[in-house]
Amino acid sequence: MLDGLNRAMEHIEEHLDRPIDIADLARIAVTSEYHFRRLFSALAGMPLSEYVRRRRLTVAGAGVLAGDRTLLEVAVRYGYSSGEAFARAFRGLHGVGPGEARRDGARLRSQPRMSFRLVVEGSNSMQYRIVEKDAFRVAGKRARVPLVHEGMNPAIATFIRGIGADTLRRIGELSDQEPEGIVSASDNLADSRAEGTELDYYHGVVTGAAVPPGLDALTVPAGTWAVFESSGPFPQTLQYLWRDVFTEWFPSNPYRSRPGPEILRTRLAQDGSRADAELWIPVERNTG
Repeated sequence: MLDGLNRAMEHIEEHLDRPIDIADLARIAVTSEYHFRRLFSALAGMPLSEYVRRRRLTVAGAGVLAGDRTLLEVAVRYGYSSGEAFARAFRGLHGVGPGEARRDGARLRSQPRMSFRLVVEGSNSMQYRIVEKDAFRVAGKRARVPLVHEGMNPAIATFIRGIGADTLRRIGELSDQEPEGIVSASDNLADSRAEGTELDYYHGVVTGAAVPPGLDALTVPAGTWAVFESSGPFPQTLQYLWRDVFTEWFPSNPYRSRPGPEILRTRLAQDGSRADAELWIPVERNTG
């Protein structure tokens, strides 16, 4: 998997002055476009589109300083249709405009080339199981919330506090299969998983029953799920579990993510300081 990712990174470098098709990158990495975007953003810490933009502007910066092409020629070569658009993007990365950089020999910023390798630390192992699951529904209450990578998500906390006790009881009574009890389901995440992008958040249960009026429902087709377990401080353990699945487990195992909700079952200690977590990720086997 990592070899394929690194071949895709080489392809990006060779095509910085040409259009880059995500389908080509996914084919080189022998995975799906969906999984490639998600895995890249988890490993790189930024969306694929942002990395490509920064690399193009880094190389364009060298072209600006070299002075053997006009600024418009440099702009067009790296995908900008006008000098104004290029100048805005250039200033956004480098802190100065291209004309100022060429005239004054300004210091420019650089986005280094990325490559991926597996670092084996040896102290932690991930507990997981693979489950084949029939179609089901997530039934409960839904909200559109921003993604928060570290610390408590205020929008989710506020949303949950606003669900009445009677509604929670009605939701809980619908639970009839794994994962049992109240769960959190995240759906329609942006491919980039960038901080602040929005997602559909469900506070509900997994059920095969009909969903009564007044509740929201998400229908999930049959498929394969990777189920991960973890225990530790709350909420860091939950957020690190998500991170570790994409940065450690996927590169080391013959599976890739597929579209679908990511479901988290959490059991908090009485004082709220620790949690036992079970994370369900929709997966499929790599075909390469």
